[in-house]
Amino acid sequence: MSRTAILIIAISFCLTGSALAQEKKLTRSQLPAAVQATVDAQSQGATVKGFSEEKEKGQIFYEAEMTVNGHSKDVLIDAKGGVVEVEEEVGLDSLPAGVREGLQAKAGKGKLGRVESLTKQGKLVAYEAVVTTNGKKSEVQVGPDGKPLDHEE
Repeated sequence: MSRTAILIIAISFCLTGSALAQEKKLTRSQLPAAVQATVDAQSQGATVKGFSEEKEKGQIFYEAEMTVNGHSKDVLIDAKGGVVEVEEEVGLDSLPAGVREGLQAKAGKGKLGRVESLTKQGKLVAYEAVVTTNGKKSEVQVGPDGKPLDHEE
């Protein structure tokens, strides 16, 4: 394969990725007032690590990344200040009955790593875990009851 062909393929991948979800780092002062108010409420007792603006399917969202009691918490907020989604790290030992088993069943022989709860519109919809299998990382998801989901959240 020629260098030009490789370069064209590489540029295509970059453009495809940026078309799907565009992310731009922001400072707190660049957030709309309604988003700042939501960040203030959601970050009580947390250390805020940073902010970004994401454009997905023509809509603009804001993400606040923070650390709470030593674990990560990412809050996705719409332009009006509404909380759309919260991903929060949870310990394997603190998972509800059946969830760890459900994640392990989906992981097969892989080793479970970091686990996050996924809440959308104020409702717990899934748990997702990073799985390491033969040195390769992937993710698996199960519902709040530990059972497989009809579709990924």
